Amino acid sequence: MHIVITGANRGIGQALAARYRDAGHEVTGTARDSSEAVTLDVTDPDAQATMAEMLKGRPVDLLVCNAGVYLDKGQSIDGYPADMWAQSFAANVTGVFLTVQALLPNLKVARGKVAIISSQMASHTRAPGGSYIYRASKAAALNLGRNLATDLKPDGISVGIYHPGWVQTDMGGGAADIAVDQATGGLVDRFAELALDTTGCFQTWDGQDHPY
Repeated sequence: MHIVITGANRGIGQALAARYRDAGHEVTGTARDSSEAVTLDVTDPDAQATMAEMLKGRPVDLLVCNAGVYLDKGQSIDGYPADMWAQSFAANVTGVFLTVQALLPNLKVARGKVAIISSQMASHTRAPGGSYIYRASKAAALNLGRNLATDLKPDGISVGIYHPGWVQTDMGGGAADIAVDQATGGLVDRFAELALDTTGCFQTWDGQDHPY
């Protein structure tokens, strides 16, 4: 398979890329710096166009939209500046759409899959307060994925949205529940199971259907 992973230079993206490469798959990783094959700021339409040109004519069997930010961790209710909202939604929502849009011809050729890394914090059933920007952006990414699933199904493209667990990464922190290898092993299994009859699913890394 040819797999494209955004934000493949650290955390879950890096671990997914390594796991797929070890399994013999071709992986195209992206990062905002030059550490991966494609230098991509997912919020930049020009950078997206450059990536689309680089990969023109190459089928993409799986696109993992993993790049994202959690800028409002620890903010108090009198914080959350407007530019933090704009930056977060640009990366976590607009960036997902622009990436799918840029690689849609490649996905159509392969009748491929799109995996969107969201979070259980996207669910309206979990509202303990705080992290307003991150929660709202991940909820929007979930909504985006559900609607993409409807529109892309006629092209044979399935879309899944996933909670990777609370993972011991720079974003999740050292007190998180599970190790990166455990999370990525589960996610790889979930991506393999994704099909047109399950498109639009919102699942946890270990295969549980998550309430919206």
